[in-house]
Amino acid sequence: MAADPQCVFCKIVAGQIPSVKVAESDVAYAFMDIGPIATGHTLVIPKEHYVGVEDVPAEVAAGVFELAARVAPALVQAVGAEGMNILQNHGRCAGQVVMHMHVHLIPRRAGDGLQRPWPAGQADPAELKRIAEKVASTLSK
Repeated sequence: MAADPQCVFCKIVAGQIPSVKVAESDVAYAFMDIGPIATGHTLVIPKEHYVGVEDVPAEVAAGVFELAARVAPALVQAVGAEGMNILQNHGRCAGQVVMHMHVHLIPRRAGDGLQRPWPAGQADPAELKRIAEKVASTLSK
């Protein structure tokens, strides 16, 4: 199993740093965030070290999100949440602090004070089409 000896999440998977385990599968590990922004904030990580989502093999990404999908409803029920944010921050500019791909499960309640930090804009349909075509062209290579 590939690991980065300096990575805090790799150390958690290896048992070198304690964590409060929620669930695990062959490829993923879910544990309570020690710096929660809401009660029950949980992280789901691949057991192997991958920095960003583009580095994760499709089968491992599927396993991470499968575990997240199993944990999310149980977490909502356990903490009495009304909903959940499921986030994957990619890159420092997007808020990724630990450079090991991870998914945040953040239970939410009406009036909990957590707010999305981004305002919605108004899309230009021509720009949307140009971007979509560029992405599709890259995917077909």
